Amino acid sequence: MTGALQSIVFDFDGVIADSEPLHFRAFQQTLAEEGIALSPDDYYSRYLGYDDVGLFQALATDRGIPLDASRMSALLAAKGKRLEAMLEHGHVLFPGAADFIRSAAAEVPIAIASGALRREIVEITDAAAIGSLFTVIVAAGDTPQSKPSPAPYLLAFEQLQLHTGHDLDPRRSVAIEDSQWGLDSARGAGLRCVGLTNSYEANALQGAELTVAGLDVLTLPALNHLCATDPHAADHTRNA
Repeated sequence: MTGALQSIVFDFDGVIADSEPLHFRAFQQTLAEEGIALSPDDYYSRYLGYDDVGLFQALATDRGIPLDASRMSALLAAKGKRLEAMLEHGHVLFPGAADFIRSAAAEVPIAIASGALRREIVEITDAAAIGSLFTVIVAAGDTPQSKPSPAPYLLAFEQLQLHTGHDLDPRRSVAIEDSQWGLDSARGAGLRCVGLTNSYEANALQGAELTVAGLDVLTLPALNHLCATDPHAADHTRNA
C-alpha cells in the first residue's frame, strides 16, 4: 500500500452496478401481483436504501399490510426471480466501474458492503471478470442489521483487516456510496465517505466528504488526498 489510502469498501447497487432501476421494476411487479402499488417516488425517496427483507417490512409497516413469514418468503422468491431474469438480458455495470475497480485493487485491498443478495453480486462481478479482485464481500443477511446501521461496513472493515493481515485505519479507508442510508452506515463505522450522484443529487448526499458523478471520473489520487486530510476539516461540498 502506498500513499494515505489503505483500503476501499464499495456499495454495489447504484455504485458498481446500474441495477437500481431493475430492482425497482422487480419490486413493483412483485407487489402489483399482490394488489400493492409502488411508485418511483416512493421507492427512491423512502425505500431504496433497504435490502429486500427491509423493504417489504418497511412497506408493510407503512401501509398496515399483514406480513407473516410465509408471505415474506413468497415475496422474496418472486422478486428474486424477476430480477434474475432482468439481469440475464444485459451488462449492468456503470461506465468505468470495472476499470476503476481493477486500478484500485492493484493498489489497496478492496471490499463490497451491500444490501444486495450475495448471488447477485457474485454473478454480476464474475461476468465482468472483477469478482476475484474483492478481498471481502458483505451481502444481505451477513449482519443482523442492514444499512443505515454501521454493521455492514464494520464487518467489511473487520474482515479486510483479518484477510489482509494489516492493521488498517478507518480514517484512511474509503466507503463509496450512492445514498444517504449508505453514507450514514459508513460514517457510523468511521470510514471516509465518497458520494456518487448516480441515484441522487449531491445535496441529498449529506456527509460525503467528496462527491463525484461516478467511478468513471473518480481517481485514486483524489482518494489519497482525501485520506491525507483531517476528517474534521474536510470540505463536505467539494467535487472532484
